[in-house]
Amino acid sequence: MKMYIKSVMVDDQGKALAFYTEKLGFAVKHDIPMGEFRWLTLVSKEEPDGVELALEPNVHKAARTFQDAIYADGMPYTAFSVDDLDAEVERLQSLGVEFRQLPTDAGGVKIAVLDDTCGNFIQLIQLNG
Repeated sequence: MKMYIKSVMVDDQGKALAFYTEKLGFAVKHDIPMGEFRWLTLVSKEEPDGVELALEPNVHKAARTFQDAIYADGMPYTAFSVDDLDAEVERLQSLGVEFRQLPTDAGGVKIAVLDDTCGNFIQLIQLNG
């Protein structure tokens, strides 16, 4: 069994698409109209055949309640790995990305947390060693 897709709920698919492609550097894999919304998935440019990230419209009441609660508590919704966290944070800050937590050593990893502007905190992680 392999992972195929992971999802992140977003309050606006168009805004999320711009943020995740223009700021984070992901590439569109699928963008298929589905009525009012889209089947919108992205991939890492480093792994174009890897796990896809679905930008899910946050329209279900329970989903919105969950997303609002973890955001209010400052909890990241998901995490992405990077090779050089300090350099990535510097690059993203130069693009106007806001961070809730700057790079911090946490045992065998270094982590930072950004705001995706779509209702989520996203953790960036660098594995040490």
